[in-house]
Amino acid sequence: MPDLVASVSSVLATSAARWTALARIDPEILARRPSPGEWSAIQCLQHVVDTELVVFRARVLAILEGRDFEGFDPETQGHVDAVGRQPAGLAAEFERARADSLATLAGLTAADLSRTARHADLGLVTLEQLLSEYAAHDTMHLVQAERALMQAFIPGSGPWRGSFSDHDVDAEG
Repeated sequence: MPDLVASVSSVLATSAARWTALARIDPEILARRPSPGEWSAIQCLQHVVDTELVVFRARVLAILEGRDFEGFDPETQGHVDAVGRQPAGLAAEFERARADSLATLAGLTAADLSRTARHADLGLVTLEQLLSEYAAHDTMHLVQAERALMQAFIPGSGPWRGSFSDHDVDAEG
């Protein structure tokens, strides 16, 4: 990728508006888990707030400062319960934290990409790898949230239901 920092930043810059738009959906639909053990859309939003506040920007700074960092377990260190949280408030919190992260990324240079640190669980990682993971993680949870939202409507789609076979959790397995 010619300019990884710019590419990652362009992906990350779209997420706050996307979460703000999703936060306008009926709270019952946002809270609906697609299946047991899977996160609802609101839980995905809570998770990206958690990771924006305590994981990604902190890891970028750790690598730049030559410090190693711990792993992150969203089930024990995050707030994936999200019960009682207002979607619009979570989206606004995400937007503020993401702005800080984008400001940090704006100061990166191509030379920074080869800098390394030790992740407690994964071993030696580069800033380049972390940035790629950041953009993929961000996009993955938007997809996961949208897939969860689809579940409220797929069963009622009648003869079109087969069009959603790749996403229909009731039809899986």
